[in-house]
Amino acid sequence: MSQYRSLLPQTKGGIYLADGGLETTLVFHEGIDLPCFASFPLLDTEKGRAALRGYFARYLKIAAENGTGFILDTVTWRANADWGAKLGYDPTALARINRDAVAFAADLRDNLANAGKPIVLCGVIGPRGDGYVAGEAMSAAQAAAYHNLQAEAFADSPADMIAAITMTNVPEAIGISHAAKAVGMPVVISFTVETDGRLPSGVSLGEAITATDKATGAYPAYYMINCAHPTHFEKELVKADWIGRIGGVRANASAKSHAELDAATELDPGNPVELAEQYRALRLLLPNANVLGGCCGTDHRHVAHIGHACAA
Repeated sequence: MSQYRSLLPQTKGGIYLADGGLETTLVFHEGIDLPCFASFPLLDTEKGRAALRGYFARYLKIAAENGTGFILDTVTWRANADWGAKLGYDPTALARINRDAVAFAADLRDNLANAGKPIVLCGVIGPRGDGYVAGEAMSAAQAAAYHNLQAEAFADSPADMIAAITMTNVPEAIGISHAAKAVGMPVVISFTVETDGRLPSGVSLGEAITATDKATGAYPAYYMINCAHPTHFEKELVKADWIGRIGGVRANASAKSHAELDAATELDPGNPVELAEQYRALRLLLPNANVLGGCCGTDHRHVAHIGHACAA
């Protein structure tokens, strides 16, 4: 049974940390092969589960040390129909692995203490496409139907919420919001942007949030920005009503573009201390952004510095 589905504690204030770049950490730091950049197949082996336990334990320790809550994501960013088919998972297997991912996270919550602070279980939905490029956009109705499998799996689990991560276009964000609402799950939409501060589809961050709210009756609990460096979007954070809808940031370690990162053969970890200071500065522009984690290239070191810089 979910603990916080009816009232997400992070919406009531306080700092909530999240993990960093799961896939980049596993590939570049731990030497784990992830076909299609998908981490969910690791749940099907004990060796894979051990690697994931070790990964998340570091972050929960950081949250406990900083006295913050924690948003515990499932490893299901690629666990949708198109990517699943490439990895040999049919719809039945995908529904099972999405539920297994929540069960795995729930077990972590039960066995890794966080100094009495909330640990919120978050079922992650990624884009149908690449995540770095907009690709061929679905309609909102098509997106709702496509992502329904994961939404239903999370609703039939202890997950507290759904988060749509690395959204590149508005119709897909709207569709996932509709899919979450249809199964009675709170949802968070996290957009990614290019170096010009615009989504890969070309719309501005403010336009994306405003359009999604208008089409969904402001159903998302809040919005986030992920998979971009603070220097890519800080200039977009002007005073406007939509700014108050941004509830979190999970930035990349590197200031390189998506295209540069996609072509890179080595990890660019950036500067963890500098990134933490940029997060502290961002919170002056984003007064409601209290969910703080990392994305590509970040690891527990980055999140530890972010926690220290912002939780105080």
